Amino acid sequence: MSAKHVEQLPENGTQVLIPLNKLKKSPKNARRTPHSDAAIEAYAASIAAKGILQNLVVEPEVDGENAATGFYLVTIGEGRRLAQLLRVKRKEIKKTEPIRCIVDTANDPHEISLDENVTRENMHPADQFEAFKKLAEERGFGAEEIAARFGVTPHVVRQRLRLGAVSPKLMQVYREGDLALEQLMAFAITDDHARQESVYERLSYNRDASTIRRMLTETHVAATDRRARFVGIEAYSEAGGSILRDLFTEDRGGYLEDVALLDLLVTAKLGREADAVRAAEGWKWTEAHLDFPHDHGMRRTYPHPVELSTEDQTALTRVQTEFDRLTEKHQTADELPDEVDARFGELEAEIERLEAKRQTYDADDVARGGAFVILNHDGAVRIERGFIRPADEKPQSEAEQTAEASATGDPEVDDQVVQDESGEGAAADDEEEDDRPVSDVLVRDLTAHRTLGLRLNLSEQPEVAIVAVTHELAAQIFYLGADAHVVGIQPIKTDLAGHADGIEDTPAGKAWADRHANWARQIPRDVTSLWAFVAELDPDSRMALFAHCVALTVNAVKLPWERRPRALATADRLAEAVSLDMTGYWRPTVRSYLGRVTKARILEAVCDGVSGEAAERMADMKKVYMAEAAEQLLAATDWLPAVLRTAKPQEQSDAPTAGKGDDAYSEAAE
Repeated sequence: MSAKHVEQLPENGTQVLIPLNKLKKSPKNARRTPHSDAAIEAYAASIAAKGILQNLVVEPEVDGENAATGFYLVTIGEGRRLAQLLRVKRKEIKKTEPIRCIVDTANDPHEISLDENVTRENMHPADQFEAFKKLAEERGFGAEEIAARFGVTPHVVRQRLRLGAVSPKLMQVYREGDLALEQLMAFAITDDHARQESVYERLSYNRDASTIRRMLTETHVAATDRRARFVGIEAYSEAGGSILRDLFTEDRGGYLEDVALLDLLVTAKLGREADAVRAAEGWKWTEAHLDFPHDHGMRRTYPHPVELSTEDQTALTRVQTEFDRLTEKHQTADELPDEVDARFGELEAEIERLEAKRQTYDADDVARGGAFVILNHDGAVRIERGFIRPADEKPQSEAEQTAEASATGDPEVDDQVVQDESGEGAAADDEEEDDRPVSDVLVRDLTAHRTLGLRLNLSEQPEVAIVAVTHELAAQIFYLGADAHVVGIQPIKTDLAGHADGIEDTPAGKAWADRHANWARQIPRDVTSLWAFVAELDPDSRMALFAHCVALTVNAVKLPWERRPRALATADRLAEAVSLDMTGYWRPTVRSYLGRVTKARILEAVCDGVSGEAAERMADMKKVYMAEAAEQLLAATDWLPAVLRTAKPQEQSDAPTAGKGDDAYSEAAE
């Protein structure tokens, strides 16, 4: 190398200021994977706020003749060079910005580049979290300012600040490796150190992050809860309620901490809704309830059909015509304009309002009756109308009481009561002897013979038997306390709402309620007219009413404390007989199934309903996201959990045949 060239090269270890545009990437740099955009952004933010804290290490570039080119190759600090170039692009600095560098011509560039990236230890995340917290507390930096100084998003800063606020005791456990970062993130959902430590002490072998999060929020109400949706987060906050938010997962609005306040707001709003219904519809009373009070013990009345008034019929025809015209005009459109979509909504609401006028309650029932205002599982209000309290029932007139007593052979109808067959207590006047009622004993004797005659004749007339049984069931189902039945069959009705939350609001639940209400509207108001009503129905309608009444008594609910395997086996046979396909009534959703079982069960459902490959792709997901993804995948399938499946005929024929008699029962019980 000539003396001239040697004089142009800085000595090893010299610190020099080199213009940015004279720095190049070294081909001997050990890092082959390019810096990420996020890393370069972070470098740029840090340099803009604090300058370059660590000098770049460079070596002079020489040409083929070993002559200096005037450029320098960056051996250590390529990320900082790229960050400065980004700042040039943003016009924050000039391309000739002087960069402080150390010249190294003694060491192998590749080796010291590798050394820079290998022989160092990153700061423990716990130290980083606490350092961010210190910046916020001691220097007053907000999340946005810290984010700008370190090239990260404000959300990341908030997450680190939240982690820095975790109990020092738990932070030390994390430092020692006995808590994973995901678990620490779960504890950070609250800043209550005592609560964090209490939950940590209660943890058993199951330290899953979701378990920690659930335990920390078990006294709170999720923003997706029906009460929160009914009141509204804004109204709750305006009332002074606080919300706990999870910065590390999709919390769907957070968790409401003041449950007492929420319940107070729910009660007040439901009460206002009940008052509005009473004022608008004229009921004697309305009651607000979170859930329907199934043990109300009241008789229920139903509306009856009426003709629309001329004005309402004209209005209905007008809106229906407009609805049909719009439908025809836009039937081929892939997407409706906003104003057309809004108009469709208005027309549908008006049609529904006018159609509702085709059913009305008797004015007397409204004057004596009431309605329950209930909160649905989706946060909407549901109104159940037409209930008559026992105290508000019409008292029977004296004539009605006499007629009923005569029809039942009540001996108290006549003041001249016969005490027994011996004639004691009989009237002294022999002329009135023919008018005396027969004794109770004799009445019992005679009616026993009559009952036997009824049994013999009825056993030979199946058609009348169907009328009698249908009358029996309907009298007890639709008339509270009427006691008008003669056939000794008692329907036992099981309230399914007590076993499955929200079942009444499902499409199947609403379909059943509509079917029951439809029959209730047709049944005569006076139970003494029920026999004629049932007898006069055409055979198909009579069998339909019979089937409806029988169906109401079906109970295939499996309770953990009950042992009735034979009944449940019969339920399976019934399901086969009616070709039950539960895909028409139930779908696997996060709420109905997937959010209430383990991850293993979710994967099993996806594997069974979709494919094993689909299940494998979901295996590493957190449970909340796994359940949501599974719901989407299973929506297009007919997958059902085993307990809801109905065996096909060939499955039954292939099954081993159980023995007869007690052996068969024993196998079922096992």
